[in-house]
Amino acid sequence: MGDKGLDFKHKEVINITNGKRLGFVQDVCADLETGMITSIIVPGSNKMLNIFASNNEIVIPWKDIKCIGEDLILVEI
Repeated sequence: MGDKGLDFKHKEVINITNGKRLGFVQDVCADLETGMITSIIVPGSNKMLNIFASNNEIVIPWKDIKCIGEDLILVEI
C-alpha cells in the first residue's frame, strides 16, 4: 500500500459487504506525527453509515480498507 494520498482521489470505493459503490475518495486524514493515513473520506448519502461525519460524508477508518487496487479501493463497513 505505497500509494500517495493524492492518488486516492482517482480511486472508486466499493463496500465488499454489500457490493455498493460509495463513490470516489474525497479526502484522506493522516496522523501528523507519524505521517500515516488514518482514514479516507467519501461523499455520503446514507445517513446510517456517516455516524462519524458531520456534513454527509462517510469516514472510513484505515482498518476497514481491505484492498487498494489501481482504480478501486475495497472496504468492509
